[in-house]
Amino acid sequence: MFCQTKQKKPLSAVIKEVCDGWNLPGPDNYALQYADGVQTYITESNRLDIKNGCILRLTKAPGRCAEDLYKGIQSSDSGVRCDSLKELAKVSTDVTFAQEFISRDGHLLLVKIVEDANESNVIMTHTLSGFMELMDHGIVSWENLSSVFIKKIASFVNAKLTDASIQQVSLDILESMVLSSHSLFLEVKQEITMERLIAHLQVTNQQIQTKAMALLMALLQTAGDTERQSVNKPALLLSTWALKPNEEAGLEMHVPDILAFLNKKNLRQYIHKNIIHSSGSVQDKMAHYLYVLQSVTLNHMEARMRTPMDCYSQEQRDILHNLRLVAFETETENSLNHERRRSLCAKEFKKLGFSNNSNPGQDLVRTPPGLLALDTMCYFAARYTDAYSRFVLENSSREDKHECPFGRSSIQLTLILCEILRIGEPPSETGSDYHPVFFSQDRLMEELFCVCIQLINKTWKEMRATQEDFDKVMQVVREQITRTLSSKPTSLELFKNKVNALNYSEILKLRQTERLHQEETLALPAVELKERLKPELLELIRQQRLNRLCQGTMFRKISSRRRQDKLWYCRLSPNHKMLHYGDAEEDTDSPTIEELQKKIPVADIQGLLTGKDCPHMKEHKGKQNKEILDLAFSITYDVEEDSLNFIAPSRTDFCLWTDGLSVLLGRDMTSESMHSELEILLSMEIKLRLLDLENVPIPKSAPVVPKPPSNYNFCYDFSQTEQ
Repeated sequence: MFCQTKQKKPLSAVIKEVCDGWNLPGPDNYALQYADGVQTYITESNRLDIKNGCILRLTKAPGRCAEDLYKGIQSSDSGVRCDSLKELAKVSTDVTFAQEFISRDGHLLLVKIVEDANESNVIMTHTLSGFMELMDHGIVSWENLSSVFIKKIASFVNAKLTDASIQQVSLDILESMVLSSHSLFLEVKQEITMERLIAHLQVTNQQIQTKAMALLMALLQTAGDTERQSVNKPALLLSTWALKPNEEAGLEMHVPDILAFLNKKNLRQYIHKNIIHSSGSVQDKMAHYLYVLQSVTLNHMEARMRTPMDCYSQEQRDILHNLRLVAFETETENSLNHERRRSLCAKEFKKLGFSNNSNPGQDLVRTPPGLLALDTMCYFAARYTDAYSRFVLENSSREDKHECPFGRSSIQLTLILCEILRIGEPPSETGSDYHPVFFSQDRLMEELFCVCIQLINKTWKEMRATQEDFDKVMQVVREQITRTLSSKPTSLELFKNKVNALNYSEILKLRQTERLHQEETLALPAVELKERLKPELLELIRQQRLNRLCQGTMFRKISSRRRQDKLWYCRLSPNHKMLHYGDAEEDTDSPTIEELQKKIPVADIQGLLTGKDCPHMKEHKGKQNKEILDLAFSITYDVEEDSLNFIAPSRTDFCLWTDGLSVLLGRDMTSESMHSELEILLSMEIKLRLLDLENVPIPKSAPVVPKPPSNYNFCYDFSQTEQ
């Protein structure tokens, strides 16, 4: 039975009306739900969300449903228990039902089933699913759960031979525990071993992979919120983490320790092989977790990035001087006295491209990139010594203004990479922009630096840059890196090939293409605005043309025998109904309408002719020249097809009159002057409309013209130059 309901009627009355229609006793035992499969009860608090046309169905009231399922779960019949738990997992998505079920301590009943662990895998899966749905509403605190329950859920995750559905829901429950409170985080990390989480990433089940990554990222992020790591050694001296965590102890370590342990267990390789490559397309949730792992891993460099160089630190100064020694291999330096050694060092640091060659440590005081720039330079010098020496020596042989400064470029490049990789920014809750190359390469930051510092030298030569062009070169390099990373290269070698192929000339082509596309895209609103403004401006031009005809124009006559010097005048009446014309003298002012004896009613005008189609041009066939032909126009009138012939004094007057006569005849204006004026007016009007005039007072009247000055002595007197 279908019936229409009204929002103003109480919900209980609506339910009673439906029950009466079906002869159902006890309307209190029933409730309304959406009929589209969504397990949501209609209550007085959410009934206003019902839209017109929604179909509702009559079902058990949430209290009655909760009572029935509570009893069914305790049944001695395993089939009844299974069906009840399966139904519970479905209806627990509704908060109204969840409140009723939890008020009967139904959630504790589920906890006991898990703790006893005497049920089949199917029943256990439904139990865990229903429990998770109930807890998602936030009615009961996660901290009320017992250690026995937590250990049991963790055992499901740690077990090697367990039903996949149980493991999936268990991973989900543990993630919620970790994110809910710090105390639960401490308990969970004691129970979960990283080997099992990494093992879950190697399975083919994408749901298990995603849930395992979700739990791993929850553990990492929660640890990062409470334990701020501090890295105090440069990258050149720190090849790997020295800490070796106890694998059996789980996650009792700081974030850098966790990352080092995950790296030791080849987590990156498993992700690259089993998730990025094997799955084809990474799902949105997994993409988010990969982004989080990338962000957390890179952010452990933040401390170095925000630490300035201490010029009084002997260790840091030695590392900096080691850069110079690797580049120039000065063997006789020890035999020099202090002054000569100091002069040699300053000279070589200048060749290295440091701005402050006497005290290069000052270049690294700025944060960011701080000591991270020193780390990347040291890594390049140690890992790719030949390329480093070649870079320095090649630029040392150039003229001062054409050399590419290694030190200055390295510091700026490190800053650019920090900004592109967003080092120091906490992971976004919705971010998913991960770089596949990150999972293909250990120490991505340093390796990218090694590729891109050589790219700078290459681009510098392509641009034939000088020291004044440094910022321009770095802008191009930033664009090369950004564009290449946006193409999602899956390996460092692929990144290297793509970024080097994207040379300066290609960047210029891409910029030009995008600029044209942007102009076309931005022009669409302007085109629409132009179309809206055009009728208004055309009407303005029509009025101007008619006003010009009302003022009148002096025309010259032309006869069949010879060109006459006689003139005649024509003008339109103010009411636009008559054309008045007559002879006029050259030296006289514009004659009035009363002085013009002849007239033609506008209503009698039959047509407008121009050029060679004019009758007076046909009479002078072979004699008219091009100038006269372009200025000739005629109007025909009366049944005898008589005509009034014109020779305009100029092309401007020709356009004004032909446009004005077209307006009188109800035709479109077609002259080139009209098109030109329309474009000018449209351009000016669009620019005015697009001006930001918010909070700018616009006067209603024109400003007062100031009085003329008492003298013009400020004007330049050209007569003085002639004398």
